[in-house]
Amino acid sequence: MTTKKTVTPAGTPNIPVRRMDFEFDDAIPLYWFDNNPLLTMLLTGLSCTFPEGERMFMRAVRHYQDRITDPDLQKEVRAFIGQEAHHGKEHEAFNNLMARKGLPIEQITTFVKKAIAKEESVFSKERMLAKTCALEHFTAMFAETVLEHPEFLDAIDERLRPLWLWHAVEESEHKAVAFDVYQQQVGSYWTRTSEMALTTVLFSFFTGFHTVQLLHHQGELGNWRAVATGLGKLAGPKGFFRGMLPRYLAYYRPDFHPNQSDSRALREKGLRLLKDYLGDKMPLAA
Repeated sequence: MTTKKTVTPAGTPNIPVRRMDFEFDDAIPLYWFDNNPLLTMLLTGLSCTFPEGERMFMRAVRHYQDRITDPDLQKEVRAFIGQEAHHGKEHEAFNNLMARKGLPIEQITTFVKKAIAKEESVFSKERMLAKTCALEHFTAMFAETVLEHPEFLDAIDERLRPLWLWHAVEESEHKAVAFDVYQQQVGSYWTRTSEMALTTVLFSFFTGFHTVQLLHHQGELGNWRAVATGLGKLAGPKGFFRGMLPRYLAYYRPDFHPNQSDSRALREKGLRLLKDYLGDKMPLAA
């Protein structure tokens, strides 16, 4: 894996835009997450949604960009767009790796693209921005759980850990940008919370659906031992999702704001770990 390190002019001190340029070795095993089909296919399925999902986020925020009068928020929006563009690019590279291993990646990414296009044709710009806020809340929750418990990454192939850690840090860095745009330009509590409820159902269903697609393709749906082990690591007493419900429910408070959870120390810890992974290829303060 090689990495170039630059910060584009779009970045800000708090939301730097890092150009990673990962290269993924074909020697990475198919089941790169704890040699477990469920865990691997869950994250692979999520990665399939990222490139087009990130582009949808950018379109939703960009629609309001010219209306923003706060110069600091304008800078943050440009930084948000820059980070999301690079997330999409790097996950496309990862998805290509998994496609080379014979997984039906194109089938899933085509489905995701069509589904998002359908949503954008049906829903208002206000609701698409609310959907972006909802999904950004999910990604921030997951990202900050990774940063709180970096041991979760230990079971991932070492050549892929930097991808997931870098993505987690940056999702935490820009977690409030779409929300701030929404509050300034739309502000409807009903639209924000009703869209979170709808997005929760759709996100949960389609994440499970794509995971099942991939498991079925590999003939692993009947591998109950692997499925049970994977579910235990996710939802068991010490699983990844432990303690996440209060964070999720906080979104429904009228006075909610993403920065009520101060995650600066977590991000600093994550960047130090990323530095350990990448050495001089990745600066601590990009």
